[in-house]
Amino acid sequence: MDAATGAFNLEPAGPATLRFEIDGTPAERRVEIWLTAAAHLRLLDVRIPADASLRPAPASGPLWVHHGSSISQCSEADRPTGTWPAIVARRTGASLLNLGLGGQCHLDPFMARAIRDLPAAAISVCVGINIVNGDTMRERAFVAAFHGFLDTIREKHPDTPISIITPIVCPVVEDHPGPTTGTTAATDHRIGTVERDPALAVGALSLDRIRKLLHQHTGIRRGEGDTALEIIDGLDLFGPADAADLPDGLHPDGAGYRRIAERFHFPTLTADLRRQ
Repeated sequence: MDAATGAFNLEPAGPATLRFEIDGTPAERRVEIWLTAAAHLRLLDVRIPADASLRPAPASGPLWVHHGSSISQCSEADRPTGTWPAIVARRTGASLLNLGLGGQCHLDPFMARAIRDLPAAAISVCVGINIVNGDTMRERAFVAAFHGFLDTIREKHPDTPISIITPIVCPVVEDHPGPTTGTTAATDHRIGTVERDPALAVGALSLDRIRKLLHQHTGIRRGEGDTALEIIDGLDLFGPADAADLPDGLHPDGAGYRRIAERFHFPTLTADLRRQ
């Protein structure tokens, strides 16, 4: 992928067969296969011995639905269970549905409807960085989209715990509005920003401004009675002191994702999961 232009070449792999040797004891057991977070994958077939049977397993725990950006998808993790949401889910006993989609966390109405219609025991949304990356909203539209997103989820989840997670650190857009760009320099794969006339940046969003707006408007909703809505500051999960683990200036490496998971302790979310 060309970080500067977004162009990419797709090189399909051929079919591969993975074989798992499972103890032959005649008893039912759960088998979990964690698929890669770093590539497209199509499951072609599942085969079992003639004397065995297979059925869908019930959920391993209460359903935690998480939506976010590439920093929730975690393509840079060293294994599928090394993404920070996977680590947290295994620690809390949650059954994870990770809707982390690289570049695609923009408070889209269809995503709010999808989350609304799921039987979630707990919900979290990490929002902000993609909106700055693409300069897809100014402040006026962002605030309305944020409330509309939550209003839609609350239609079927009036009391479900929801955690809003503000962006982790991204040094180049902490105080500078987006959009961000890649670079064509062969030795520098870090993101940059676009310089523009200050008059054209009025109302444009930096990460610092997004964090302030999320804290402010989460507080407004809580003040109006939504006490199941809470917020965690992304800088507490991964802040300026951790920036050395952002190889491209934007995405944490595997160690960075593990650190986020270690620091992710959200009382309402984890207590509710353990209670169910």
